[in-house]
Amino acid sequence: MTEAGSGLPAAGLPAARLPVARREVTLALGAGGARGLAHIVALEALDELGVRPAAISGCSMGAIIGAAYAAGMPARALRSFVLASFRQRPRVIAKLLEARVGKLSQLINRAGLGNPVLVDGERLLDLFWPEAVPDRFEDLRIPFSAVATDFHMRSEVLLSSGPLTPAVGASMAIPGLVRPVTIAGQVLIDGGAVNPLPYEHVTRRGAFVIAVDVCGASFVSDSRVPEPIEAMFGASQILMSAVVQRMIEQHRPDMIVRPDVGAFAGLDFFRAQDILTAAEASKDMIKRGLDAALA
Repeated sequence: MTEAGSGLPAAGLPAARLPVARREVTLALGAGGARGLAHIVALEALDELGVRPAAISGCSMGAIIGAAYAAGMPARALRSFVLASFRQRPRVIAKLLEARVGKLSQLINRAGLGNPVLVDGERLLDLFWPEAVPDRFEDLRIPFSAVATDFHMRSEVLLSSGPLTPAVGASMAIPGLVRPVTIAGQVLIDGGAVNPLPYEHVTRRGAFVIAVDVCGASFVSDSRVPEPIEAMFGASQILMSAVVQRMIEQHRPDMIVRPDVGAFAGLDFFRAQDILTAAEASKDMIKRGLDAALA
């Protein structure tokens, strides 16, 4: 579902008549685990219109997708890369095991305090990211920033320069699943803890701000009791959704895009094709909204 900001017409001129250069467009891609694959559909809409964002800010999965796109990788290529990556389950599991930090023996040797499923986010990005993604923010083609959380100070940290992989690794460091990252003496975890949809970082005078929110409620009743990791991840999604709602009440971006992916769990990466298909309806809505707003 796509929600337009206040005063934005519901429909406009055909997309082919979009005056691309008349107004800057900036983009915020939110946290949401596997649901964040829906960001690719929003990026495809921009590519098909010939709209190049002037700046991108991302959180967690939004940072992963946003950085790859900011590197110059077309959205269609991102789609193909993601589908190919998750097509072979054994290969994906092998990569996850390779990136794993914890060991089964920790459950015994550390009196149950170890975590045998914890992974190194930076290593995971090295294994899964396209080769086109550079090592540093400065080498990206579109200005990009990633949001993380300072664990000890309980505050937001905006990362926009220097090494890219540690920054995005920090933004996606979901507690209990991905190891925290230390940058400049700060212990950083998932940015979704403080700012799941960082559109204020791309809000600038005269720009049209698009925020893609993928952490909303599923609206599907289910009596199934979730597994422990699923419950932990789901609780994080619930908290992020509440944070986003408060943010929007205080300051609404020009366009809020909410792809219809609420029925998917945060770890449903092997359902990548289904997620992209479910999000497809948001593409035309983005085009109509941009056409009307930029005409």
